[in-house]
Amino acid sequence: MRLKLSLICGLLIGTMLVRAQQELRFHVYAGDYDRSNCPVSVDLSSADLELNNDHFQLYQLDGKREVPVSSQLELGKAQRLCFVLTGELPTGKSREYVYKAADRVISDSKILLEKNQQGIKLVFNEKPILNYQVAEVYPPEGVNPLFKRSGFIHPLWSPGGEELTRIQAPDHYHHYGIWGPWTKTHIDGREVDFWNLLKGQGTVQFANFLSEVEGPVYSGFSALQQHIDFGAKGADQVALNEVLDVSAWNIDSEGKVWLIDYTSTLNSPLDSGILLDAYRYGGGIGFRATEKWTKENSSVLTSEDHDRLTADGTKARWCIVEGESVPGRSGILFMSHPSNREYPEPMRVWPVDANGGRGDVYFQFCPIRHTDWKIERGTNYSQKYRLLLFDGQLTKEQAEQYWQVFASPLKVNFDKP
Repeated sequence: MRLKLSLICGLLIGTMLVRAQQELRFHVYAGDYDRSNCPVSVDLSSADLELNNDHFQLYQLDGKREVPVSSQLELGKAQRLCFVLTGELPTGKSREYVYKAADRVISDSKILLEKNQQGIKLVFNEKPILNYQVAEVYPPEGVNPLFKRSGFIHPLWSPGGEELTRIQAPDHYHHYGIWGPWTKTHIDGREVDFWNLLKGQGTVQFANFLSEVEGPVYSGFSALQQHIDFGAKGADQVALNEVLDVSAWNIDSEGKVWLIDYTSTLNSPLDSGILLDAYRYGGGIGFRATEKWTKENSSVLTSEDHDRLTADGTKARWCIVEGESVPGRSGILFMSHPSNREYPEPMRVWPVDANGGRGDVYFQFCPIRHTDWKIERGTNYSQKYRLLLFDGQLTKEQAEQYWQVFASPLKVNFDKP
């Protein structure tokens, strides 16, 4: 009998230990800034849990109530739990969460990846967010085929369905929506231009997808893009390998805004590397806006209070670019991360008399605007950007709040068991 009791007690203690290891409690802190509807990423590398998306549920603790929260688990070298902090979290306040085993896991609608031979599209509740082009797009008939290109984002849509990007404008056939080739570069003292395609010196091509992810919190992909040097001896050569990571966050269940992370990581396979010369165009992230936007109906506002008349060549943490279309106004908040080169980052903003006085809209964060950048062989160099797409208008205060979430993520403290 004494042996049976010992076995039963041992089993009960063992069961309690297993259960104890099947939940994780933590607090999320707003810190020094007000927070609202923002992504949260929790590092679980040190958590002693047998984790998976199918049997674990995240809950927000509200007194004694446990409110289910959609979450997404990344498993790999780093284990991260991602979710969206919904609503308002004022400065200095916190929220408590528990992540634990559950019989039923609740999640929101996913941002879906729709693939075909032309590219990959991110879609939320049948509303398109962006299209990434993998097949080469040729210019119109009669235009030099050197202008063909792949590996760019177009269209990019506002939440209301307005197409915000433009490609192959007759004034600049080499403009491709959202993209970032390098203009003045040197390889072993020889000039190579990957931007002005008509020179025939180089181009950028989609190579293949490295990964794809689809979930209730965010969805996206990682693509390898190759900067091809046409002027090498013998066969064309890859001068730069670029890994482009694009993710769309499900921060608004009603789809009133889109939040997109855009990270470009460069690595050169060349023994001598490649020099990215200082110039007003090149790399970072470039945006050619819809032809509907002109000097008459568009505006620019930077974090340093510059407008379209004064922004060009200045530096900024963020920049709002917006304009009118039918039926209303839409725009993009471009955010630069503090880890980026030359942060706060220089910009190229077209003047109001661009393109024969029409005042078409072009914007770019340009990390080589003022100084050269040497890309050494075998070293990774990353530039991180975040885009908020909206309809209507965005205030300076709202832009700053979104940027603070990007630059200063919410802090997480684990509760002791």
